[in-house]
Amino acid sequence: MMTRCYRIFLGQGGKHAEQALREGWVGTGWLEDMTLEGRFGENWKEFNAEFIPLVMNSDRITSKVAAGLACGMTWTLGRGLSIGDTVVSSDRNSMFHIGKITGLYKYEKDSPLPHRRSVEWSGETFTREDISDELRRSLLSGNTVSSLDSHSMEIETILSGAPGSISVNDETVESPLSFVLERHLEDFLVSNWPHTELGKKFDIVEEEGQIVGRQFQTDTGEIDILAQSKDGKELLVIELKRGRVSDVVVGQILRYMSYIKELDDSKHVRGIIIGTQDDARFRRALSMVPNIEFYKYEVSFRLAKSS
Repeated sequence: MMTRCYRIFLGQGGKHAEQALREGWVGTGWLEDMTLEGRFGENWKEFNAEFIPLVMNSDRITSKVAAGLACGMTWTLGRGLSIGDTVVSSDRNSMFHIGKITGLYKYEKDSPLPHRRSVEWSGETFTREDISDELRRSLLSGNTVSSLDSHSMEIETILSGAPGSISVNDETVESPLSFVLERHLEDFLVSNWPHTELGKKFDIVEEEGQIVGRQFQTDTGEIDILAQSKDGKELLVIELKRGRVSDVVVGQILRYMSYIKELDDSKHVRGIIIGTQDDARFRRALSMVPNIEFYKYEVSFRLAKSS
């Protein structure tokens, strides 16, 4: 059975990485003035309901969605992680370190990232140049704690020190050429967000100037992009698909939208699916869900002869 794997930031820009690697721990910093010993119930939703108001007050987080994300990540670190799970953290030089959880939750008062779990760091490291495009994309998430379960085999291969080959296994990729041309759709959309039609009304969710609405973690997977309307009244869940879009995607994005609605039920939640092609089954499924739209995108280039 494959172990679970998580990416955990050790402070913004890895500023606490040196200490965490030396002392053997990972941690989070919300609600830093109080211990959470005995406060992690089995259900993260109950934890969120109790602590979202406290996080918004003590950590000055104005968005209920961002506060819910902070609570969810705190719960994941304190209760969700199990002894033996794999963790990946980066240092100031963007070198990624791999370790294993070895202890239960503990609170280190007056210390950076005081909500901690002990880690045995393996000494194995990698850079973004050493890994697959899929893993590199997941590492772009701005979330302090995020799941890397879908890449656990690749990470375990790195951990073992054995050479391995990484293959693409994505049912939406219809050809290698399609994958090569379209795999950077998310990067392009995020980088050019202000110049897109969506960027006129929505902003990608940020917290303290850092994008957290990319690869936004939920309990059933990662939302590609989460955005909020400029008037703060609406949240937008965006699912990106390479190639043909199937009716299965409608159920997937509905699960994500439901999760976001639970985080903040005061806002209207919409969904957008972006792909290159659809079919009759997808259109029928979509016709019954008025708050989800489908956008097509095209990839093109041209050659200009130099004079």
